Amino acid sequence: MEKKPQDGRKGLPHREVPPVVGLLLAVALMNALLYLCLDRFFISPRRAAVDAGRCPYGYFRMGQMKNCSPWLSCEELRTEVRQLRRVGEGAVKRWKEHKVALSRLTSLELKDDFLHGLQMLKSLQSQHVVMLLGYCEEDNTVLTEYHPLGALSNLEETLNLSKYQNVNTWQHRLQLAMDYVSIIHYLHHSPLGTLVMCDSSDLRKTLSQYLLTRNFSIVVNDLDALPLLNRSSGALVKCGHRELHGDFVAPEQLWPYGEDMPFRDDLMPSYDEKIDIWKIPDVTSFLLGHVEGSDMVRFHLFDIHKACKSQAPEERPTAQDVLDTYQKVWNLLRDTMISQTREML
Repeated sequence: MEKKPQDGRKGLPHREVPPVVGLLLAVALMNALLYLCLDRFFISPRRAAVDAGRCPYGYFRMGQMKNCSPWLSCEELRTEVRQLRRVGEGAVKRWKEHKVALSRLTSLELKDDFLHGLQMLKSLQSQHVVMLLGYCEEDNTVLTEYHPLGALSNLEETLNLSKYQNVNTWQHRLQLAMDYVSIIHYLHHSPLGTLVMCDSSDLRKTLSQYLLTRNFSIVVNDLDALPLLNRSSGALVKCGHRELHGDFVAPEQLWPYGEDMPFRDDLMPSYDEKIDIWKIPDVTSFLLGHVEGSDMVRFHLFDIHKACKSQAPEERPTAQDVLDTYQKVWNLLRDTMISQTREML
């Protein structure tokens, strides 16, 4: 009797794929996925120079708001904003579904500083500055966006939390340093002219002027000590009326006439924005911390930081020079690590 095929039809004989071919395909697919992950991990620092979605002057938009809203008036601040809890000298409040930060002047002796800081906040609204939501000069109050991670001085405590371990890397820390230098560059080329960050007599005081945002970028928050420099008219600046000490401040900020002559504000020479450049290496060193890879970054930044510490202000680089170097170092280390990882595969 004639035998029929078991499946009832004729066809080509089945050929099994050799195991080695399947293994090679799996390795190729794994490499492709790894390359993609590496490229996504080493994204070039994140902030665009211009926020195209920013509201026009006098308006704000935060969170999930679809439309821009006018800065809140005195009446709106009094009736629509309710308190949740106090934080330092301010208070966390709620406006509609948003948590917001309300700052109130506590000493009328500081009224002029308060008004100056408010004017700076209104004039400098950008991706580098905390978002203004409203103000009331009658009540001496200012309402801004709330950033729960707080001041930049709390960075180490924040990154030591287990939920933030994934961003506690030299890559993210170098991005923070680039944010900081970008802010200094913005202040030196602001819409008002060249502004100098004077609330910076020591490292912790300097860090307290900035806030850490939810997406781990930096915005400047305290703007009440930003004197305007006018080099063309010879109008330089002085930070306060008291003698400064220590090696954190620039050499030209120190009393130049020795201990034998008592300090006199009228004899103290003025200076320019290069005092901000002097302080960049110290702030960046704090931001880099002591995680794996941070010393490698410091090594590559040694030359530009040495230039920042030049005794002569005119020999120091600009903030843009520093930022360009940070970007080059970022690109170099990114390309090196990606290349080394690919060679291992």
